[in-house]
Amino acid sequence: MAKARTVFFCQSCGAQSAKWIGRCPVCGEWNTYVEEVVQKETVATTTGQWKPASTVPGGNLAKAAKPVQLNNILVEDEPRIVTPDGELNRVLGGGLVPGSMVLIGGEPGIGKSTLMLQIALSLRNMKVLYVSGEESEAQIKMRAERMAEGQQSGCYILTETNTQNIFRQIDQVQPNILVIDSIQTMHSTLVESGAGSVSQVRECTAEFLKFAKETSTPVLLIGHITKDGSIAGPKILEHMVDTVLQFEGDRHLSYRILRTTKNRFGSTSELGIYEMQGDGLRQVSNPSEILLSQRGESLSGMAIGATLEGNRPLLVEVQALVSPTSYGTPQRSSTGFDAKRLQMLLAVLEKRAGLRLGQHDVFLNIAGGLRLDDPALDMAVCAAVVSSLNDVPIPGHVCLAAEVGLSGEIRAVSRLDQRLAEAEKLGFREMYVSQFNGKGLDLARFGLKVQAVSRLDEVLNGLFG
Repeated sequence: MAKARTVFFCQSCGAQSAKWIGRCPVCGEWNTYVEEVVQKETVATTTGQWKPASTVPGGNLAKAAKPVQLNNILVEDEPRIVTPDGELNRVLGGGLVPGSMVLIGGEPGIGKSTLMLQIALSLRNMKVLYVSGEESEAQIKMRAERMAEGQQSGCYILTETNTQNIFRQIDQVQPNILVIDSIQTMHSTLVESGAGSVSQVRECTAEFLKFAKETSTPVLLIGHITKDGSIAGPKILEHMVDTVLQFEGDRHLSYRILRTTKNRFGSTSELGIYEMQGDGLRQVSNPSEILLSQRGESLSGMAIGATLEGNRPLLVEVQALVSPTSYGTPQRSSTGFDAKRLQMLLAVLEKRAGLRLGQHDVFLNIAGGLRLDDPALDMAVCAAVVSSLNDVPIPGHVCLAAEVGLSGEIRAVSRLDQRLAEAEKLGFREMYVSQFNGKGLDLARFGLKVQAVSRLDEVLNGLFG
């Protein structure tokens, strides 16, 4: 057995050092180096512990890699595993890819384990092994009984944290999908440090990655996050997996948002929305109706903007509050919208529209807890600010979708036809867009009045007179 030694690891970025240092030279954080007991790297630690059950002496020799000309490489579409959860399929890019590894992170209590157990219970025609290192079998059973999918399911539950024991059970069960809850609770006997340390997380992930690639079995990992919102453990953890999902939302509210921060098999701009209920997470197929359900028709400072999240059009409510400041410097605060872009739009309103906002506090909020960076919301933000400043409400049947330039011009946005179709479906009768968006688009086929404008003052005159 290799002689044990100690190495200092940075708990923030995973960098290692032979001695303790106060400031990490890689990420710049202070007092993050912790001593961990590891072994010298051997063949076993670098190749992982996954061994197929059918391994025979001399029968698992890997072929030497040879260079292949790019034109001679045959590419075939990977058959995806389509889950009953349409929101998860959209975020993943169409379903689970065989042999892929998906990492899901989020705040404690946000619903990561509930989502994964719900997916495992809903796959009735597949054998799913749910490995938990945080809950007992009785606790998982109680949670499954609250879900409608848990009545008739072939899901297998294993409460184990040792990866070697897990792989022995995998050989017996032969699952189609593997769920690990969570990767920070797993530990391997090849590394002598405690569970959750940098070296343990890296080694356990490497073992599950080897299993996923050699058997074409999708592996879903649940990961903890730090207080700043990033995945706990070394940064290499996010590089090793194929997809990184972020489960967001306020624990005191019922809605949850599933985002993609990395996806090797699809887009990273997709969005999935769930509603937390007593019997599990419910898919929200039409989030626009929920985001607009509580709006008042006769209140000032509210505007409806048409945005896009991936391929999904959304109509969101932009709320603004403008009030005289009580301090020397006015406050500028935004929730769900870029604060620097808000500052820019306020400067455009002062310079191009002649509004006196220098003595007013401005507060902006995107209703529903969404975080959006679509430039098409610029016109809605400007309209909401002017509505609150003049205390004049915007008609409830009006929607806006355009970018505002520094000179006050109204710029075109992408995929306007999808935004118009979503607004028409929800009953809006009028929509302000850029006049440069009309090229190649038949606006007559939509059942709402399209106002094509080129300047910001034209929008304000049309809304407020």
